[in-house]
Amino acid sequence: MNFKDMFNKNKKQETPTTEDIKDVNTENTTPEEQAENPLADELNVSAEEVEVNLPSAEEKLKEDLALANDKYLRLYAEFDNYKRRTTKERVDLLQTAGKEVIVSMLTVLDDFERAAKAMENSTDINAVKEGVALVQSKLKNILGQKGLKEMETKGTPFDADIHEAITSIPAPSDNLKGKVVDELEKGYYLNDKVVRFAKVVVGN
Repeated sequence: MNFKDMFNKNKKQETPTTEDIKDVNTENTTPEEQAENPLADELNVSAEEVEVNLPSAEEKLKEDLALANDKYLRLYAEFDNYKRRTTKERVDLLQTAGKEVIVSMLTVLDDFERAAKAMENSTDINAVKEGVALVQSKLKNILGQKGLKEMETKGTPFDADIHEAITSIPAPSDNLKGKVVDELEKGYYLNDKVVRFAKVVVGN
């Protein structure tokens, strides 16, 4: 064996391997030091354990979707109940308003029945006329209390928004041209809103 071979042999024996270094480090670390190193324990947690402890993104999305659907269903149910309640209240209000008008008209109906009986045996035409006039006045007063008001049409300019022209005739005078010269059917307002157009004759 020459000098070169002897040198390489000695060098190989003196160079420590990775396993030797690992063994030395393990031997130099006491059990107490290993127990006091929590980071090492945390690093020893497996990937499977991490996946078990942390919810997946898909599960989180499913949970959020379920909450959103539940909230939507609750809001829809509340709105549906509100809509049905308001509809019922509106119908009840209309029925109540109609009932009040009917009840107020019953006294007028009673007066007409009494007037009809009186006319059967009465020979005084003036008394009959007076009775009918009283019933008519009473009816107008009741309807007026409900907001009904007659239109004033004769002599006023024709207005298609409130008048319905049945026909036109030559104006009796120049100042009646384009104006209402006769009224065939009265028009009425209810609380300033037209509920029936006046049927009129217009001068031309």
